[in-house]
Amino acid sequence: MVKTMTAALVALALVGGSFAIAPTPARAADVSVSIPGVAFGYDDGYWDQGHAWHGWATPDARVQFQTANQGHYYGWKHDRDANMGWRENDTWWGK
Repeated sequence: MVKTMTAALVALALVGGSFAIAPTPARAADVSVSIPGVAFGYDDGYWDQGHAWHGWATPDARVQFQTANQGHYYGWKHDRDANMGWRENDTWWGK
């Protein structure tokens, strides 16, 4: 699972980098990036559903996740909460 998430983050970084370098049409801003397996997002990173911590690949990845998943995003650093922000009783993805 960790290798899959790492590969996904590397791919996300490569795609994001290519958008930054190449000229893009106005519609490129409408493209959203999905990060599979995110359980809870925070300002400084996210927990995946396998209970592994990750930093955001790019600031845009954080903003896009925050916008698309407002119910599972918390606008503070994860270490502010008990248990480093892992929400043991909120396994929304398994429902």
